[in-house]
Parts: sequence; structure tokens; C-alpha cells
Amino acid sequence: MFTKLSKLSKAAVLSAAAVAMAVPAPASAASAPLGSARTAVHFDLAKGQTPENLALAPDGTAYATFAKARQVAAVSRGGSVRILATLPEPADGGVHTPALGFPLTTGIVRADDGTLYFLYATGTADLTGVWRLRPGGRPQRIAALPAAGLPNGLALDARTRTLYVADSALGTIWRVPTSGGTATAWSTDLALAPAGFLGANGLKIHKGALWATNLDKGTVLRIPVLADGRAGTARVTATGLTGIDDFAFTGRGDEITAALNTVNQVVLIQSDGTRSTVLTAADGLQGPTSIALHGRIVHVMSAAYLTSQDPNLVLARLGC
Repeated sequence: MFTKLSKLSKAAVLSAAAVAMAVPAPASAASAPLGSARTAVHFDLAKGQTPENLALAPDGTAYATFAKARQVAAVSRGGSVRILATLPEPADGGVHTPALGFPLTTGIVRADDGTLYFLYATGTADLTGVWRLRPGGRPQRIAALPAAGLPNGLALDARTRTLYVADSALGTIWRVPTSGGTATAWSTDLALAPAGFLGANGLKIHKGALWATNLDKGTVLRIPVLADGRAGTARVTATGLTGIDDFAFTGRGDEITAALNTVNQVVLIQSDGTRSTVLTAADGLQGPTSIALHGRIVHVMSAAYLTSQDPNLVLARLGC
């Protein structure tokens, strides 16, 4: 997540981001293995449809959080958008939401039974936390998180029925049972901490470890899940990733596709940390926030936080 220019105090970062957005790399700069990119869905910016995160169902339906609208939506393979839930606005309007000053829905995951788990950050104790939406049901908060935090990335370990939450403001990964209850701090490793704005961001479970990004530091981290469930020591696996947000594993070892929000790119990161640019603004990106794979099709959500033009869903094929 990288959002709302008026809330950012780091002028140098914004200046660099603006230059990158204004002068996008040409399409020819994108290298294999992503190809056949097309903009599949255009969202309604006037309605606050700024997609922050997504989770895919087996049938290809994309479940997305619309950050500024405080909504969860289902986007069909044909491109139709159906609003599933709108969360209550905090009494103070969300002005105390850390770093941003407005309430927003963020990370989302889907369980095999169709239950959606997602995050809501409001800066208030009564609403900030982990929420659940069962098929045909109503949203309910199942775990409170600190009002001083900004819950952002979300990962689900179906085997242990555990949710992991990346807190971008507090530099913490929280652990919450899918049944709900008290959130406990799983990792407070310094590698998760922000460096002026937002720290721990995207979150995924992969091969016995929890992987995370740090937006401020431009890094990808690997945190082992120890035999007793505790967190091991974080190890940096990639650096120099300006504006990194969400990411997804491609299915080829530890290879990752990652959204670089502020520089308007999707990059492919190899297991040794080397990277190549595979999508740019020329492919339709408008500040990419999240990535997911359905087979060999890569789904990239863009929230247009910096461009304020065209929040959208871009599809591309892996392995071209």
C-alpha cells in the first residue's frame, strides 16, 4: 500500500515516484516470462473503488478490497463487480488512522469453504482488526488489533487454521486463529519496522516460512516458522525494490512476482534476489498494489493512488 499523497511527508520519495509515474518505461522494457498483458476491468474511482488486495477462487473470481470505499467486492471472470460488504465508518471518520488519516480495507484471503478474511484499519479500537465474511453472511470482526497499528498484508495457513497479519505501522506480524480471539505478536523483528512511513506490507506463506515485504526499506524477507510455531530470525532475500507492495510466488521455487507501487512496475525476482521488469505503465498499470496467480494467468490490481486516473485489473500470461 502506498496511498493518499496529502498524507505523505517524505517529499523526496514522492518526487521520485512522480518522475517514475510521469515517464513510464516503454512496453519493450518488459521482459519474459510475462506477456499478453491487457486491462480486463476498469474500476470506478469516484466510488472509491481503489483495489488494495485480492484473493482468487478456483473458478477465477477475484475477491478484492476497495480501500477508500471500505468495501469487499467480487469481480467475475467476465469483469462484473459485485459489492459483498461495506464496513461501518468510524465515528471520527478515521482521521486517526496511522500514517494515512482515513479508514481502509486492506489484506484479504479466501478459505476453501469460501469464507473471506480481511483487514480493516480505522485508528479506532472498536473497528480495527481482522474481519470475516462467510458466503451469504454479514461481515463481523473476529479479532481486535491495536488502533495505533495499520494492519495491511494477510496470509492464511489452512493447515493450522492460523491467520498472519502484517502491521505496517507497528512493524509487527500478528497471529490470529481463524475461529477468532486474541491476536498475539508472532514477530517483531527489526527488519519489519517502518523507516518513516510504512514497514511490513505484503505477506505470504511458502515452504515452511512466512515471507513479507517492507515498503520503506524496499526489501523481501523470509521468516522461518519453527517447529513449535514460533518465528525464526528474518532474512532479507531481495533489496532495492522501491515502493514494493504485494507479491506472489510463481510456482517455480522461490521465484516471485512483485508489485512496485510508486514506480509503476511489476518485477520478477529470482531466488538469488536478482530481478527484471516484466510489466510497466505501458501495459496498463496504474500504481499496482497486489498480485495473484490463477494457473498461468497473473492478476495485477492497481489502485491509482498516485495517478488518480484508472484503478484497474490487468491480466498477463506467465511463461510466454
